[in-house]
Amino acid sequence: MGSATRILYEDECLVACVKDAGEDCEHELPARLRAEGREIYAVHRLDRDTSGVMIFAKDAASAAAVSASVAARRMEKEYLAVVNGTPGAEGEMEDLLYHDRTRNKTFVASRMRRGVRAASLSYRTLGTSGARSLVRIRPHTGRTHQIRVQFASRGMPLVGDGKYGGRAPDARGLALWSCALTLPHPRTGETVSFRALPPREGCWADFPEALYDLSARDGPGRT
Repeated sequence: MGSATRILYEDECLVACVKDAGEDCEHELPARLRAEGREIYAVHRLDRDTSGVMIFAKDAASAAAVSASVAARRMEKEYLAVVNGTPGAEGEMEDLLYHDRTRNKTFVASRMRRGVRAASLSYRTLGTSGARSLVRIRPHTGRTHQIRVQFASRGMPLVGDGKYGGRAPDARGLALWSCALTLPHPRTGETVSFRALPPREGCWADFPEALYDLSARDGPGRT
């Protein structure tokens, strides 16, 4: 089934791992983890083109507890992205978004109507290289393609995002990486955080100092 899954942390309740770009998080990745000898329950998702940290529960009770944390917005997610342009040192984005299921594409709406939902995120720029920027993003809502469309609608599409205007041959895929997940542990209630950084290749390699600083401060694994 390919190379072994990169495991960041594992205990009797949870397994935190790295999802590869192009991997289906609902079928392919769980099947690979099960083939490696685990019971696996999906508790959240990443788009197929997005890479980075994911967690799975290992029993039904843990899955229910994590799903309750997700529903109550007690799971915090952070992403790294390389965008075209310079978004400023830090800021917030708020939009009304409509997801067209038939086209699997999200659009910014001008007013609230059926199917439109509010979306917000905050970001901080970590570095610039030429006409591109490395940003760290914290979504406050979980809308489909939210990060991709919110930046693209402001003229700063993610590098490698052909769907939203960021096609780039050097990107080696969509430059969007789940870098941290923080949530209450399903058994102890202790706040745990799982982290990993993208490989320094493709467009990520243009930001060695910023990634080095993140690695020195955050490091991979669990806190």
